[in-house]
Order: sequence, then C-alpha cells, then structure tokens
Amino acid sequence: MQLATPALLNQGMNANCASYPKVSWGLGFKNPTREDSSLKSATPYFDMCSLQRPLDTKTQIRVAVEAEAILNVISLWEAGQFELVSSQALMFEAEQITPSPRKAYILEALSKADLFLQPNKQIEERAQVFVNSGIKPLDALHLAFSVEAEANYFCTCDDRFLRRAKEVDTLQTKVVSPLELITELSQ
Repeated sequence: MQLATPALLNQGMNANCASYPKVSWGLGFKNPTREDSSLKSATPYFDMCSLQRPLDTKTQIRVAVEAEAILNVISLWEAGQFELVSSQALMFEAEQITPSPRKAYILEALSKADLFLQPNKQIEERAQVFVNSGIKPLDALHLAFSVEAEANYFCTCDDRFLRRAKEVDTLQTKVVSPLELITELSQ
C-alpha cells in the first residue's frame, strides 16, 4: 500500500512501543447505556502507541492503568457507543510491526474502524504546520488526520507529544492521554 506522504511517514517512525504479552485488570469503569448522548457524539482517534498500550508489560502502575483505560474505551466502541477513526498513517505504522500477535491485534482493530481517512492536500498542509511547531512528522500526520476527521479526541501515551500537541490549534479535537479520555467519556 503506497502513501501519498512517504516523506513525512519515513521521517517519523516511532519505535517506542515494544512487544509484550497482554495482561489486564479491572478499573471498574461504569458502562453507560447506548442512549448516553455524550458518548454518541464522541469520536476518538488513537495514535499507534495508545492502540498498542494494552499489549505493553504492566510492571509500572501508569502503564497498567492506561492499558485498562484503552481497553475500556475499545469495549465501549465495540458496544456501538461511538465511532472509531483510522487512517493511512496508522495502517503504515501497523505494517512496520514485525509479524506477531501484536501486529494481528492492531490490524484487526484498524480493519474494524468506522471511518478510514486517506491522505490529502489539506491533511499534508496541516501536518506540516504541526511539524513546524516542533511535532515529529508522523505524530503531526496522526494529529492532522484526527483534525480532518473532526474527531472529538486525539489520544496518545507519549508525554512529549501530548504536551506539544496541546499547544497547537487542533480546532474541535481535544488532545488527551488515555486517562483523560476515559475521564471525559465517563462524565
């Protein structure tokens, strides 16, 4: 699959997400009903590290709690509570993962997304603005895809990216950590 923005993608490959077995434990997140209007309008976009967080080793409390938060959000999506956004940038990153259960999990999740975006001139231009603001190219591309999709939330586990992304204009898209996302969705 060829991308229209190979330069941005090739500049920004992030290898911070290591492959580990899946372990889960409960947070006790309330399970809202399908009629909950605050969730019907929620549309999250996850970057690759946040999608992979449930597969990371949970020896640190933060990683374990973020993994559980992501799993709860995915459960809400699977229950039809909101739409999930995917993009060509996510598929590009997924294809870079060595064949493994991790790669199979990610590809399956992305194949079930409700909305899939291809690169276009507007996304490329917005990504370049984000790059000019100090955001890494692939991260900038993910953020641009989320804004173009009019996602309500852009979720990342990357603290540096999170800080920088909160400083740029993302229009209606709120940049959040997994814990912030679960808090937003549970209100």
